[in-house]
Amino acid sequence: MPVNQPTIRDSRPATAAQALQQALAAYQRGEHAEAARLGRVALELKGDYFEALYFSAIIAGQSGRADEAAELLEKAVRCNPNVADAHYNRGVALGELERRGEALESYERAIALKPDHVDAHYNRGVTLRELDRPADALASFERVIALSPRHAEAHNNRAVALAQLQRYEEALQAYERAIALKHDYAEAHNNRGVALVQVGRTTEAMADFERAIALKADYAQAWNNRGLAFEELERPVDAIASYERALALQPSYPEALYNRGNALRSAYRHRDAIASYERALTLEPGYAAAHWNLADCLLLLGDFHRGWQEYEWRWKLDRPDAAQRFEEPPWLGDSSLEGRTILLYSELGFGDTLLFCRYAKRVASLGAKVVLHVQPPLVPLLAQLEGVTHAVAQNSPPPPFDCHSPLMSLPLAFKTDLPTIPADIPYLRSDPARVEGWRQRLGEKTARPRIGLVWSGSRKLRNDRRSMSLARVLELTGDWAEWVSLQTDMLESDIELLASRPDLRDLGTALTDFADTAAAIELIDVLVTVDTSIAHVAGAMGKPVWIMLPRSAHDWRWMLDREDSAWYPTARLFRQTVDGDWANVIARVRAELIRVFG
Repeated sequence: MPVNQPTIRDSRPATAAQALQQALAAYQRGEHAEAARLGRVALELKGDYFEALYFSAIIAGQSGRADEAAELLEKAVRCNPNVADAHYNRGVALGELERRGEALESYERAIALKPDHVDAHYNRGVTLRELDRPADALASFERVIALSPRHAEAHNNRAVALAQLQRYEEALQAYERAIALKHDYAEAHNNRGVALVQVGRTTEAMADFERAIALKADYAQAWNNRGLAFEELERPVDAIASYERALALQPSYPEALYNRGNALRSAYRHRDAIASYERALTLEPGYAAAHWNLADCLLLLGDFHRGWQEYEWRWKLDRPDAAQRFEEPPWLGDSSLEGRTILLYSELGFGDTLLFCRYAKRVASLGAKVVLHVQPPLVPLLAQLEGVTHAVAQNSPPPPFDCHSPLMSLPLAFKTDLPTIPADIPYLRSDPARVEGWRQRLGEKTARPRIGLVWSGSRKLRNDRRSMSLARVLELTGDWAEWVSLQTDMLESDIELLASRPDLRDLGTALTDFADTAAAIELIDVLVTVDTSIAHVAGAMGKPVWIMLPRSAHDWRWMLDREDSAWYPTARLFRQTVDGDWANVIARVRAELIRVFG
């Protein structure tokens, strides 16, 4: 009996509709590769088949081929522009490709076709937030909540947008609602922790980060944020451990490496901090904040060659003082200045200007006319600086110039190293007329030493570790010396205490500008001060200045472990040996004052 032989048949579908039907069946069986093949067959049979384009795009998107999905959906919406979900899914694919502007247009087209499309409103909000349009994002998330009040993710993202708008209390309420709707919502706990840190409620924030980690042990971002909270609580060792856990989970995490560097720096492990910043920069070469803090550590350790180069990254930071821009070309020592006018301008604080204005003389020696553009209170003092043709207040336009340089880039321009710091002291001088005015106010000097005191810096500084109270600095005083206050900015409690102490003459409240400050310094034997701008005035004048420094100064100007200053030969440095311990510093300074002047 003959055996029946199988018949060989062409399994290719005859029509595009058949191919799509078979593709859908394969997809439902979980045979996604076969479904994708059949979808391609359908398109070969009919290239403008909307349903096949749409189906194939969904398969491509689910397979991680966002570029293919976006291309197929572009064709689909050209074939039939009236399907909201096609525009929505095109937006999803474009978002994955970081083509956010086009993604936004697709979501808005979906919403125009279907105003109650919750997912399109939600993704529109996410995209607007990514485009740094938090107010518009907020409106989108609020529309989602109006359509779907129990949408926990929308409440969470509404809170994120509110926090971006600095509406922190409303943000915290929105996070509460998201967590109430979804008790195991690790992301909402993490985000609420960030908002709590922003309003200074760091201990509460820590509980949120711990909860996020308990819900999601591999949540690298929460471990990173936990580290930031530990830093706010001044616990750098615990912060380091948290960052290292984040990095164990996600080794290519530049923000955690950067934050770890900051914590290592706070723990006085500066070389390890450098390594952490450098590793962050291998992952993200344009990470400006990592370059900036790397510069700080390099300069602290005396590596000026690399430090000044890294310091130039400050212009890439998002800060108001980085906005100074001119049409004229910059100068960094790379061209002749003979017969040209150069604008040297300040960019950060008074102390930075006072420290680096010393370079004006060197710039002028290259044949340039030097225009100094500085903070208004410094103009009367710096107008007489050697090498300066004009000194102009920053709030006034400068005269015409050919090129420009920020003062803090001049060490790079002159390739300054420790042995080549321009230390021609004094380079600032007092005005004799002002000195005479202050002499009359103070009266004739007695045989006792006259000692000036400054105990705090600007109150605008966040996490100010350099300042102390008047009550603390008064422990220096005694009737063996004449004491004068040059403190200009005081707390109310210090004002009241100063008024009750006739043994401490108050000059600070009468100082009108830095030329007055210099004149007053001329009449004292030594200035004892914390790290603030007046220390630079005294150092630049060549007057004895004793500077009391916190242990974690984070200021490369004073370097590490030195008792002298590379920038000011007449300065002496008295450092805390334990964080926050001013008592020991005061005791050492008092003993030394009595030894030298008593």
